[in-house]
Amino acid sequence: MEKITKKLLELQDIEYRDFTARLIPDIDKKRIVGVRLPQLRTLAKEIVREGKSDEVLAKLPHYYTDENNLHAFVLAELKDYDHTVAELDRFLPYVDNWATCDSMKPKTFKRKENKEKLLGDIRRWLNTDKPFTVRFAISMLMTHFLDKHFREEYLNWVAAVENEHYYVRMMVAWFFATALAKQYDATLPYLKAKRLEKWTHNKAIQKATESLRITQEQKQLLRTLKYS
Repeated sequence: MEKITKKLLELQDIEYRDFTARLIPDIDKKRIVGVRLPQLRTLAKEIVREGKSDEVLAKLPHYYTDENNLHAFVLAELKDYDHTVAELDRFLPYVDNWATCDSMKPKTFKRKENKEKLLGDIRRWLNTDKPFTVRFAISMLMTHFLDKHFREEYLNWVAAVENEHYYVRMMVAWFFATALAKQYDATLPYLKAKRLEKWTHNKAIQKATESLRITQEQKQLLRTLKYS
C-alpha cells in the first residue's frame, strides 16, 4: 500500500485537487491528493490484473480520500457477490464523503442472479446509522431497481428513512426525482401525500422539474405540490 500511495502522489494534479476540495468542503484539503478518476480506475484495474486486490482491500483505514476512491474502484472489480458484500461491510463505515460513496458501482450487482440477495443487503444498509452507508443503499436501489426490477414497496423503503444528514436527504430527493422519471404513476402519490419531510420533498420536485425525462404537463403538476 505504501508503493500505491507513492504512485498516487506522483499522479497528483494540483488544479484537480483544488477543484475536488471545493466539491467536498467537509473533507480536510490535506487529505486530498488530486488524482483524476480515470487514472484511479486504470490503476485499480492494474491492481486487480496483477492479483493484488486483497492487499489493497485489507488496508483500512486510509488517510487520503484518493486512497478511498481507489479502494472503491478495486472493490467494484470483484467477481464474487459474497466477497464483494463482505468487503463493502468492512469499507462502508470508513466512507466519509459523497464522492467516494457515489463512485462505488460493484459490477457483480448487475447480475440478475444476485438481485434478491442485493435487496436484502440494501435493506440492511438502510437500517444503519452511518449516513454514507444509507446513502450508498439508496443509490444502489436507485441504480438497480427503478426499471424492470421495480416494485412499489421500494418507494416506501426510502420514504421511511429517518436520517437528518444532508447527504442522505439529498440522495432521498434524487431517488424520488429519478423514480418520477421512471415510474411516474407509482411515485406521484408519495409527493401528493407529502410522505417526505419539507426540504427533501421540495428538493425532489426541484430535481424532477429540471429533468428532461419529465413532461411539461407533469412538471406543472409537480410545482403545485411544493411546500410554500
